[in-house]
Formats: sequence, structure tokens, C-alpha cells
Amino acid sequence: MKKIIAMLMALCMVVALAAFNAPAASAETPVKIGFIFLHDEQSTYDLNFMNAAKEACEARGMVENEDFFFKVGIPEGQECYETALDLVDLGCNIVFADSFGHEDYMIQAAKECPEVQFCHATGTRAHTEGLDNYHNAFASIYEGRYLAGIAAGMKLNEMIESGKITEDEAKIGYVGAFTYAEVISGYTSFFLGARSVCPSATMEVTFTGSWYDLALEQEGAQKLIDDGCVLISQHADSMGAPSTCEAAGVPNVSYNGSTIAAGPNTYIISSRINWAPYFTYIMDSVANGEAIDADWTGDFSTGSVELAELNEAVAAEGTAEAIEAAKKGLMTDELHVFATDSYTVEGEAQESYMADVDTDPAYEGDTEVVSDGFFHESEFRSAPYFDVQIDGITLLDTAF
Repeated sequence: MKKIIAMLMALCMVVALAAFNAPAASAETPVKIGFIFLHDEQSTYDLNFMNAAKEACEARGMVENEDFFFKVGIPEGQECYETALDLVDLGCNIVFADSFGHEDYMIQAAKECPEVQFCHATGTRAHTEGLDNYHNAFASIYEGRYLAGIAAGMKLNEMIESGKITEDEAKIGYVGAFTYAEVISGYTSFFLGARSVCPSATMEVTFTGSWYDLALEQEGAQKLIDDGCVLISQHADSMGAPSTCEAAGVPNVSYNGSTIAAGPNTYIISSRINWAPYFTYIMDSVANGEAIDADWTGDFSTGSVELAELNEAVAAEGTAEAIEAAKKGLMTDELHVFATDSYTVEGEAQESYMADVDTDPAYEGDTEVVSDGFFHESEFRSAPYFDVQIDGITLLDTAF
């Protein structure tokens, strides 16, 4: 009997020691997140964010209007600040806004609510504001656009080889929103992708002065088509350009997701930023009490840069293989989108460039971004700062 008691006491001691030495369970901070969108789901840009937000939140078992909240149609004005504070009042410990012009108002709210994390897409000031609770994020979408440009260049080659156009008629049209660096970086990387496989390609760019205006985007696309552009792409957020291309029978490379349903006979491919990895990252950071990067840049490795489905019925033969080969080069750093031997500026190679990375009021260059034979886009902050006008691209208007 004494032996049995001794054995039981020893067992209890072992269990007690194991419990004492076991790591303490770390309690996660409950996460509530509010999303501020410039437009509603009719905008391809905002819809891309909405889909990613739902994906990331629902993967955590979060419930809309309890754990996460959508605020749509919020202008780039004081309404953004007021909406951010409304979300804080709902108990959100993260507030995210999706448009460049929201930045001033997100910073204003961040200063007023230091206990809440404010995260903002496409902004430029997180690295200079010095706020622990204000953060910018973007992705190396210029790499995705470069790959989409390869699909465009392959289509131009097919049109040349079939006799539909001549080499000097390989002119691309591009509908842009504003003359911001984000747009310039986008259309330039797309053009360089196209020209990497179709050296005779040129491009014309028109601007709408709006991120989302169906009529102006349709008008812009039609103007480019009428001016002899044989393929159209865009950095604007409505279905204006894709629908115009389908009506005119002109090949189209879209943005922010597939538009094959609206353009089954003309849609080729689309690049997009997948925001779900970033949303997962910021929610995990808050839940675990970890700091969020002031500037976060997603890429292929994080799953943040994606191409939508290739429309094999419209794309040129060999397009998928050409894209895959270039993607491997980008991921291994054997290929750089803005390699300085791939473009010229006023006939000269670009050997140096002081970019406006810190965004002072005068927009003066402050950071050398050309080295090792390429322009280092999105390395010194997350938002694009490539704003160089290269040869081969003609701007039809620059009012915006």
C-alpha cells in the first residue's frame, strides 16, 4: 500500500512539474477591423479590395457587421476622417482605407486615436510621419503589369504575323486616371513588357482625371481606337475600356481582375494586387501584439501580385509560356522591369535619378534610385515613385 501511495505521489509531482514548465498560453487580442472604400462594388478597384477583405476576415471566422465593417462611397475628404472615427466608435482596433486621397484624413484620425492601427493603401507618408499606428502598403504590381504587357506584345506579334497590322502599326492605347507616379509606373511597366517581345511597339496614353468614370473611360478608349491603337489597356476602375473594346473588336488587357464576362472576344489577361495576404498580416500582428511595418510591399512570394485567367481563345499561342519564363526571371532577380538598358529618356540611357520618395510639398527628388543597372521601384517606400517619361510613349493630354 505504501508503495502505491509513493508511486501516486511521484506521478502527481511529475504532472505538477510538467504543468509548471509548460509554456503559458498566449491570449490573442480580439480583432475588429473597419474598411473604408472610395467607391462601391461597381468599381473594379474597390471590388478587388472588398473580395480580399472578405476572404481574409472569413478565414478567421469573423462576421460582417460584428467583427468587420465595410464603409463604401467615402470621398477623399473630411468624410474619410469622420468615417474612421465612426469605425473606432464601433470598437475597431484596425481601420483600413483604400485610396490615395484618403491619406491626410487617416493620419488625422491616427493622431487622435493612438491606440488604433490605421493602415492605408497607396499612401506615401508613413515612413516620414513617424507614427507607430499609421502604416502604408502596396505591392510590386509593376511586375504583374510587365507580365500582362508580355501578353499584349505576344498578341501584337500575332497580328503582325497574320498581316492584320504592320510592325509600325503596333500601337497600344492606355486609359489612365491621373498623371500620378502610380499610374506612370503602371503604364510604363506594361509597355516595357510588351516591347520585350514586340520591339516595334509604341503606346499612347490618355487620362480621365478620375479613378472611376464609366463615360470618360469609354470615351478615352474610343479616342485611342480611333487614333489607330490596336490594343487597349487601362489604369482606371470602371468597365468603360473593356466594354468599348468588346464593342469595337479590339483586344484588351484589363486591371484588378478578369473582365472575360464582359469581353469574351477581346479580353486577354489582367494583373491585380491580391490584398488578402496584407489583411491577414495586419490582423495577425494586432492579435499577437506585434508591430506592423510602416511600409509593406507585397510581391509574388507573398501571393500579393497575381495574374487573372488567360483567355486562351484570344491570347496568342505561346503566351502562357512566355509569361512563366519572365516570372521566373523576376522572382530570381535575373530580370528587372525597369532595367536601364531596356528604355531611354530623350534618347539617352538613364544612369541616375533622384526620386521624390519623401513627398515634400515641392515634390523634389530626394533619393537616388538607379543603381546596379535598374531603377529600384518600391524599395524605399511601398508606393510607386517611378514617374519618368520614357521614349516610345506619347501622352495625349497631361491636364490631370
